[in-house]
Amino acid sequence: MHALAVVAAAVALPGFTPVASAPNGGELLQGTFPGTVRPGYVYLPPDFFAGTRYPVVYLLHGLPGSPLEYVHAVDVAGFADRSIAAGSLKPFIAVMPAAGAAPKYDGEWAGAWARAVVNRIVPWVDQWLPTIAAPSGRVIAGLSAGGFGALDIALRHPQVFGAVESWSGYFTPLRDGPFADAGPATLAANNPTILARGDAPTLRKAHTRFFVSTGPFHSHWIRRGTSQAFAAELRALHLPVVLRVYPDPVGEWANQIDAGLTWAFEN
Repeated sequence: MHALAVVAAAVALPGFTPVASAPNGGELLQGTFPGTVRPGYVYLPPDFFAGTRYPVVYLLHGLPGSPLEYVHAVDVAGFADRSIAAGSLKPFIAVMPAAGAAPKYDGEWAGAWARAVVNRIVPWVDQWLPTIAAPSGRVIAGLSAGGFGALDIALRHPQVFGAVESWSGYFTPLRDGPFADAGPATLAANNPTILARGDAPTLRKAHTRFFVSTGPFHSHWIRRGTSQAFAAELRALHLPVVLRVYPDPVGEWANQIDAGLTWAFEN
């Protein structure tokens, strides 16, 4: 990315500054998104140009955790930069907000954090960056607890996102964070399986598509086979879904995320 483009993007995003360059000219900006209290990140692709409209992926991190898992552990910017430069991926923007008041937050992407994504962050990104400001231009994806959050948020707001991804996620709300004292009605209203059944006609009409992947067992909260079962549920509802299974723990996080980004933005 040209230095002037980086500066222009940083100026355009209030409170965000460049913090790292990706290998082929892309850039990472750091700042705090509206509705959140911890630092998040924005990835801008090589040759970023304000006159071009870009699709956006909203990446929800695991919990407890932070967006740094996408910056360091799986190097989303590096994979995106190399793939865009090679012509295998379309240029895209990645938005990586943080949930919780501290890295030790062990709740869910729900309640205040879900409202921040839909009501504050998405409109703010569309206001300040040259995005495709429509469901067809928005993907929401997440790892583990972020996978649950991506599905819960997208299915509760089917008019906002055109594609949804769960990477080693789970499909029923856990009794923590905003669900610690939730009653049956609240739990049902945040259950992706129940939501998909209710939203199916809307989702089919909108051509919403799904990517579901899983690696080896990594949490006692996630029963084996749940990703496969959820993908089967989506198929039974005649919703387009891709299922990927990664049995080898070596590199499985990066493999899932790279495959998911390729699915979303393949050229």
